[in-house]
Amino acid sequence: MAAAPSSQDSERLTRAHVIPFVAFMAFMIALMLVGAAVEWKHPDAPWWRQDPAQIVYPVQTLITLGILVHFRRLYTFTWSWKWSLAGVVFGTVGIGFWLLPTVLYEAWGMTGKASGVLELLGFAERKDGFDPGIFDHPAAYWISLVLRFFRAAVVVALVEEIFWRGFIMRFVCDWEGDYWKQKFGQHRWLSYIIVTGLFVIAHQSADYPAAVIYGSLTYLLCVWSKNLGACVMMHGMANFLMGLYIMKTGNYGLW
Repeated sequence: MAAAPSSQDSERLTRAHVIPFVAFMAFMIALMLVGAAVEWKHPDAPWWRQDPAQIVYPVQTLITLGILVHFRRLYTFTWSWKWSLAGVVFGTVGIGFWLLPTVLYEAWGMTGKASGVLELLGFAERKDGFDPGIFDHPAAYWISLVLRFFRAAVVVALVEEIFWRGFIMRFVCDWEGDYWKQKFGQHRWLSYIIVTGLFVIAHQSADYPAAVIYGSLTYLLCVWSKNLGACVMMHGMANFLMGLYIMKTGNYGLW
């Protein structure tokens, strides 16, 4: 039986699982607060004013990646072909549900704001968002695009799964004790409700129904596999496929 982590080890594990997420979200909050004041949607405006995210996202990606690398020895992914493949399958199914409202919105020729049940289900126009086409120079375009994919499929997948599944699921099970004694992927209904609920509200309101399904699938994979690497693979595959769909259709609002 593995020895229980010491108090010092527990603190280090907590920092390693929480700090990357906090740093990542700090950039998002800064973008919301400062971006609105800086943004100027005008053809004559410099690119960083037309879309401040074009400068915030790359900086956010590199700094968060540096933090993950710093704490890398404190993560246990347990990579395997079996569970990595399961993650790919779960990610493909999960992002299928996520994109379904947008696919149907366009397939049915809808325009403007949906109403009633369709609005609640996330049917909406999703054209306004992070668009690397803001750059005329090919090098700038490809740098923006590659970094955006890397952010979504690698950094976001690592940061969120390390935090949601690696930390919060354990913390919810025993927040008054040593939650690091909790095994990874341990099922508790309270854990499912809290983790999935927080995951949902961390996204746009139009994505809430899809986030419930996706979050539930991730929770199922986590409990079934007991493998953090599988959850990261699921998240990475889902975000990668969504990125391909966005670039093909121009639905940049999904980003």
